[in-house]
Parts: sequence; structure tokens; C-alpha cells
Amino acid sequence: MLASLGIDLPTAVLLCLAILLALSFEFVNGFHDTANAVATVIYTHSLTPTQAVVWSGLWNLAGVLASSGAVAFGIVALLPVELVINVGSGAGFAMVFALLLSAIIWNLGTWYLGLPASSSHTLIGSIVGVGLMNSLMSPDGAFGDGVNWAKVADTVKALVVSPLVGFTAAALLLLLAKKLIKKPELFTAPEGNKPPPPWIRGLLVLTCTGVSFAHGSNDGQKGMGLIVLILVGIVPATFALNLGSSADSLHKLTASSTAFSRSLDALPHAASAAPDAALAHKELTRFLRSGHVDADTMPALAVANARVGARLEHVDDLTSLAGAERRELRLDAYLVSESLTRLVKAKQLPAPLDAEAATSYQKSLKNLTNFIPTWVKVAVALALGLGTMIGWKRIVVTVGEKIGKAHLTYAQGASAELVAFATIQAADVLGLPVSTTHILSSGIAGTMVANGSGIQRETVRNILLAWVLTLPVCVILGASLFGASLLFVLRVLGVH
Repeated sequence: MLASLGIDLPTAVLLCLAILLALSFEFVNGFHDTANAVATVIYTHSLTPTQAVVWSGLWNLAGVLASSGAVAFGIVALLPVELVINVGSGAGFAMVFALLLSAIIWNLGTWYLGLPASSSHTLIGSIVGVGLMNSLMSPDGAFGDGVNWAKVADTVKALVVSPLVGFTAAALLLLLAKKLIKKPELFTAPEGNKPPPPWIRGLLVLTCTGVSFAHGSNDGQKGMGLIVLILVGIVPATFALNLGSSADSLHKLTASSTAFSRSLDALPHAASAAPDAALAHKELTRFLRSGHVDADTMPALAVANARVGARLEHVDDLTSLAGAERRELRLDAYLVSESLTRLVKAKQLPAPLDAEAATSYQKSLKNLTNFIPTWVKVAVALALGLGTMIGWKRIVVTVGEKIGKAHLTYAQGASAELVAFATIQAADVLGLPVSTTHILSSGIAGTMVANGSGIQRETVRNILLAWVLTLPVCVILGASLFGASLLFVLRVLGVH
């Protein structure tokens, strides 16, 4: 069986460990982020804890299955390009182990202390740490090369802005509801264990459902992207390309590749000697690491793009390509796609090339390589759900009891969750990873301030401290564990 997959026993063991770690990250993510979704329905006695956790788990599953994959591959875009294209190597394994272990360690620590911390911040900090250590250990790279700083900046902006949006929007929504909805029972706290009136209960269950679905569609993608990356690197014959691509889409992609090759051939570099494939790949990797265009960049892009067109010519079904051919095609398609993305975004595309046509072609290439198997989505959703069922209580107690000085009212819970749902869905459309924990916790705090209930300063201070420390601590953890993991897979397991 291993021979049919093209891997040996040590590699198979590492494959299983890597996938288990990715699912463990989502399991622990369920402790944190998914637990936030059930806090309001539990503390307003709209659902029992068991009912809330099971219901939330089902809608997390639906959210994961319905997700677009944009966030998943947005996370992958943060990783050092040379490790992404060689994830089946020893360094690639070390990268996966380091970033997942550091994220799990921090998540478990903050969960144990009952602090709602961001799994998104945790993972991104670990990725940056791996990238920095990789650049430090690379003999031909400057410190910081290989980290996609533009993508990191976009992601960090989303993670910083989303709590502010949660706090402000939830406070405003509560104040608006007080003016427009003349139902006093909506703005009261639960009495004992008595459930709310049916219409309020329905509203709160609906908002819990929305947050659970949105959480699955955004946070669930982070683990999915890493699992697909692992599978592509280790079992490329099966996972390198979207084997379900139709003949029509392949023919259109071939035509687009040919048209783009003609455009590249019309550039001034056309008269210069074209590099071979290995040198072209090396040059494009250098460009993606540094972001600097030099005289060899466009000739290298032309070579990689020509290889895409040549591989796809007369191909109606990707299964007709041999495993090695699929891996080579993915490598060329990935390098061309990412290079075009960087060139267009930085406005470095040569003037004769049409930016709109290049963007359209780049998206077509991504459709060939960016796909997530259904079984991966189901596995991630189950890990999220199981994590919520086992570890929900610590975070729920903090959100429900320790942020505000008064008990959560029905309107406060609904306002915070409606804002969280809308913010996460917007981020999902834009392909930005945001933190359910940050948005919902901030929303609860915003409603407490708007309601005049006051907030517990010590709890809020501890939560903010955890948020501030997450990125730097995970950068250090990721960097340290990458070095240790690299030593383990290269020296102990002998994977190169």
C-alpha cells in the first residue's frame, strides 16, 4: 500500500503524525472559539449545555462543509514559499510540526487559565516564527525573507480591527434595540434556571446557530489548509491537483496559458536566453521570498508558464497524467499563480501585460491547485465539535460570568452574537482569518458598557494581556520548535 502511494514507512509515520497534529489543533480550537458560540445560550438557559454543544457542533460541521477555502489558502500563503513547495522534505515536516505544536501549546495554556485567546493569532504567530527561523538558517537568504509580510499585515489588520468592530457594533446594536423594541423581557437577566420566553429563546438559538456556522466556515479552514498542504507534499499523485477538473475548464486554462505565453514572449526579455526549469523555479522562489523583480524574473515566469501549457496540452482528464507529472504541473502552476498575485498587487507587472487578464488567469490556476477534499472538511468539523464538547466550560464561564459585573441579558447575548456572525461572514468572503473569540468577547464587553453594567477590569486586563502576548510568544515558540523539529526529522528520522 505504501509503495502505491510512493512513500516509505518513516514518511508514512510522519504523514500520520502531521495530520493528527493538524486535527489536534482544531480540537483545541474547539475549546476556545466554538465555546464562545454556546456561551450566551447556556447562560440565558435557552439550551442546556449538552443541547448547546451538540447543536453548535452540527452547525460548525455545516459551516466547514460550505466553506469556500479562501481562508484556508490565505493561511498557506503566509508560509515560506520554499517550504510550501517542498513540504514533503525534512524541512517541510519540521515546519508543520513546529507551527502546530506551538499553536497547540499556547492554546492549551490559555484555555487552562480560562482566557479566551485567538487561535488565529496563535497560528499566525507560529507561522511568522517558522519563517524567521527559516530565513536565519538559509545560507543565501536575508533575515525576514520568506515571510509574506504583505499577507501578514493584511491578516493582522483584520485581527486587530475585528475586536474593535465587535465592541462598537454590539454596543450600538444593543442601544438601537432598546429604542426600537419595546419588550422589557428582552432586556432582563434570566431568573434562576428558568428558560426565556419562546420568542427570545428562538432568537438566541438562531444567533448561536449563525455564530457556529460562521465559525466553522472561517476557523475550520485553518486546519484544512494545513492538512491539504501536508497531503500535497507527501502524496502528490492524489492531492497535487484538483482531479475533478472538467475537460472544458482544462481546455480554457490551456488557452489562457498559451495567450499569456504570447504576451510574455512580446516583452523585451524575449531575446535573452531562457533559463532551464530548475533555474526558473529557483528565481521565482527568490522573487516570492524577497518581492524584488530583477532581469531574470520575467524569463523565469515565461519558462514556468510554458511548462504549464505544455503539460495541459491535449489533456482532458488530469488522472491521465502520471504522479510525477501532476507534481511538476502543480509546482509550475503554483509558482506562476503566486508570482502573478505578487506582481499585480505590488503593481510590478510590466506595462505591456494586461493586469486584468493576468488576474483572471491567476484565478484559473488557483482553481486547479486550491481544493479541499470533503473527507478533510468532515474530519476538521468533527475535531472542532469534539473539542467543544470536552473543553467548553472554562471559556464559557469566563464569557458568561467574568467579563461583565452583571449577568448577561438576553438582548446582550443576541447583540454580541449577531455582530460576531456578520463580522466573521464578511471576513470569510474576503478570505481573511479572524478570531471568533476576539469578536464575541469584545461584543459582550461592548454590550456591558452600553448597558451600564460595567466590566470586571481584572478579567478584561488578563484577556487583553493574553491577546497582546499571543503573537510574540508564538513567534518565539514557532522559531524554537522549528529548529528542534528540523534536527529531529533530519538527524533522528533521516527524512531529507
